[in-house]
Amino acid sequence: MLVLNPVHLRTLVEVVKAGSFAGAARRLGYTSSAVSQQISAFERAVGVTLFEREAHSIRPTGAALLIADRGGELLAALDGFEHEVKAMVQGVRGRLRLGTFPTASSRVVPKALAKLSAERPDAEIRLDEAEPDDVLPLVLTGELDLALVYAYDLVPRTWPQELTVLPLLDEFLLVMVQAGHPAARNDVRLEDLAAERWIASRDGTSGATCLTRLCAAAGFAPKIAFRSNDYEVVQSLVAAGVGVALVPALGYRALPGTHAMPLRHRPLRRHVHVVHRTANANPLLRDAVNALREVCRNAVGGHITAP
Repeated sequence: MLVLNPVHLRTLVEVVKAGSFAGAARRLGYTSSAVSQQISAFERAVGVTLFEREAHSIRPTGAALLIADRGGELLAALDGFEHEVKAMVQGVRGRLRLGTFPTASSRVVPKALAKLSAERPDAEIRLDEAEPDDVLPLVLTGELDLALVYAYDLVPRTWPQELTVLPLLDEFLLVMVQAGHPAARNDVRLEDLAAERWIASRDGTSGATCLTRLCAAAGFAPKIAFRSNDYEVVQSLVAAGVGVALVPALGYRALPGTHAMPLRHRPLRRHVHVVHRTANANPLLRDAVNALREVCRNAVGGHITAP
């Protein structure tokens, strides 16, 4: 009967992540020799070679990659179980790990966490901020309990079948120009901005892809002069008159010297969802989702709508 040692499994996962015994040793607080011994013991237990050893490097085998991938999920589940047992013994109400993206961090999450903390004062709540492509894998592996994510109209997403996906709100994409710009009216057409310099998010992001596809449909390629994922920076650049931008309503702040409006003929939206593993049994999930939904219902208005 095969019995896996969780310590050896965690070591294997860290070696695969770090790419070396020495790197894993630094992350785990072990010596390189101890890591090597644990991997050797793991190889004897499973009966396969997990790493090809070379003079100055190692290479994980297919078996190691498979075990590390599934093992990460098992370790996350074990950590969660250990925390639940500890919380039960100590009388603590539980732990929730939430991922979110920057604009939701400032407009939605604080009020939701305040409500959740008031209702569950003994709960431990952790917050991580990153883009959807970065937080979704963490939800799948169990490192996060739930996450706020978004999808643009022109950049649809497919969701892994292991996830429950719940809509929270829809936000219009707003064209932002300097006050006094000829396009500063409520019926702006994208074609009117074909000659403008654009300020966009980083290349490869959903926002930048959406802008490129939108302009392509209007018959031109946007001349992107500046890039930033910080919408305060984007809007400050617009206010300075160095370009125009397409910003989601959650990222929009009415700055002096600027004007923002939806597109005239083709209003687009960014859709905000909360996702969690369907199999996640964390009792705080329901309370967290309810708090987020209530805050989002109250946020409707100002180019933000209910899904």
